[in-house]
Amino acid sequence: MSRTAKLALALVLAIGSLQSPLHADEYTVDPSHTSVIFGISHLGYSFTYGRFNKVSGAFTLDPAKPDAASFTLAIDAGSIDTNDAKRDDHLRGPDFLNTGEFPVISFKSNKVVVEKKDDATIYVVSGDLTMHGVTKPVTLNLQKLGEGPGPTGQGFHTGFNCQTKLNRSEWGMTKMVPHIGDEVAVTISLEGSRK
Repeated sequence: MSRTAKLALALVLAIGSLQSPLHADEYTVDPSHTSVIFGISHLGYSFTYGRFNKVSGAFTLDPAKPDAASFTLAIDAGSIDTNDAKRDDHLRGPDFLNTGEFPVISFKSNKVVVEKKDDATIYVVSGDLTMHGVTKPVTLNLQKLGEGPGPTGQGFHTGFNCQTKLNRSEWGMTKMVPHIGDEVAVTISLEGSRK
């Protein structure tokens, strides 16, 4: 190898060693722009809607390896809010969520597949949902809504939306079925800020 070739190779290796390796972007869920909303049938006459007011979590996104993404979410079960204090106390009790014994509803992904549907990017997220002391596998289809700087031009944000249905009886909450519906419609809208 000529002296010139050796110098060129050494230069390439030196430049390569200075470059930062590609890595996944880490995000913290922004609780003020994240919502977990649910709806459930009441006697088949109406639907009662509620939300959880305290949600936290994190996710990672790797532009080079989209399927390497991961998501975690933690919901304070005691923060349930259906706009009726008496009903909320009942929902926190042993007939339903039993928040004294099981204060957190959590989700942790174990597999992500990214799909394109028309103009939408869907993160098909499989993982374990733990609620009322029971852990079961679920799959959430998170549609990526957008990404970019925050409202003041600072930081970087990414957001997703998801709609799914769960049967509460599968997590051991069978009280008042079928008068109070077994199927619960859930909407999750989450936004994260990049660390």
